[in-house]
Amino acid sequence: MKSLSNGHDAPNAVQPECLAPVIRSQDYVLIVGGAGFIGSNLAHRLMEQGRRVLVFDSLARAGVEQNLRWLQARHAGRLMVQIADIRDRRDVDDAVRHASAVYHLGAQVAVTTSILDPVEDFEINAAGTLNLLEALRGQGKRIPLLFTSTNKVYGDLQDVALAQDATRYYPADPSICAQGIDETRSLAFHSPYGCSKGAADQYALDYAHTYGMPATVFRMSCIYGVHQFGTEDQGWVAHFLRCALRGEPITIYGDGKQVRDLLFIDDLIDALQLAHEQIERTAGRAYNIGGGPDNAVSLLELLALIEQLQGAPVRYSFDSWRRGDQRYYVSNTHKFQQTTGWRAQVSVQEGLTKLYQWLLDLHAQDAGQLKELGTAAQPAAHYANGSSNASGANDAAPLPKRHGLPAQKERTYGD
Repeated sequence: MKSLSNGHDAPNAVQPECLAPVIRSQDYVLIVGGAGFIGSNLAHRLMEQGRRVLVFDSLARAGVEQNLRWLQARHAGRLMVQIADIRDRRDVDDAVRHASAVYHLGAQVAVTTSILDPVEDFEINAAGTLNLLEALRGQGKRIPLLFTSTNKVYGDLQDVALAQDATRYYPADPSICAQGIDETRSLAFHSPYGCSKGAADQYALDYAHTYGMPATVFRMSCIYGVHQFGTEDQGWVAHFLRCALRGEPITIYGDGKQVRDLLFIDDLIDALQLAHEQIERTAGRAYNIGGGPDNAVSLLELLALIEQLQGAPVRYSFDSWRRGDQRYYVSNTHKFQQTTGWRAQVSVQEGLTKLYQWLLDLHAQDAGQLKELGTAAQPAAHYANGSSNASGANDAAPLPKRHGLPAQKERTYGD
């Protein structure tokens, strides 16, 4: 792999032409998976605040180089990029050497992909995380780590009794219905993805307990927002909006009544920063992070909101349930609220409108670029590079068309 900051090369290096080398001479915040949806938004926030950031990413996911170009255009003097793989221990050691804090967002994020290739899923999520933990331990100093885990560590929640109405499932237990799923819930790994992320989750917590590493774990629900190029297996809110903009049909796996709590990206970045700022209080603990009951919607309800935004019907059909899909998951975030004072601020309606407008602007830009190139107008070309089917609410698949970079095997980091 290639580091754009120290000239370290390896086979299959990819270097976006817009990124100039930057010399590492001071401490920086390391974001593993920093070119992805969450990572690029976090990097932008940190650099706006005057921090130097090292983005560590393989660029394996199609489209993420666009996020790097966006960051470079706004923060060239503070941005460093290391194109590398978390499975390469030498590159990970190099990345952490001058890090003052680490956000580990890098992962293979698709349940479906993990079922097709469980070995690679394990190597990236579990072994890759262990690489990072060992690299940090080897520094001989306390470097704060925030690791993003997933609600999938709780399994399919089949034991949670559910009732239903015309548009959604909801817990029969009024307490769960009012507050959501909390951290006392037993872990249950029901897919290779759940196993690999769950193993990484537990390793991060154990390194905090065994070695005194200041490490905190977020078990996240559905995150959405700008700079997200959603697919049928990951980023489903953005994917629904993209399909609606293209006028393409959406496939709902299940009956559409499955419920998730949605958290807008700005609120997540607030939470990530608070966890680091209060690391002495959050270290060694796992927190459920999401929009909570106030921001819980079913797939059918989200489709109705999109129809209101568009002023036109959304085309969709139904297919069979996907293995391990949770009919209901809503985060109980009280533990993190009590620790840090954090609370989600952006409503689903407000956040959905912001994401819709961002995608609409991107859609218009692409249409203009295609016209300038004399290409037959295909407004969705920037978005679609694969199936337009959408899962209900599973957690990656082919994404936007790559511009100027060679195609690579699909693997997703940091989304």
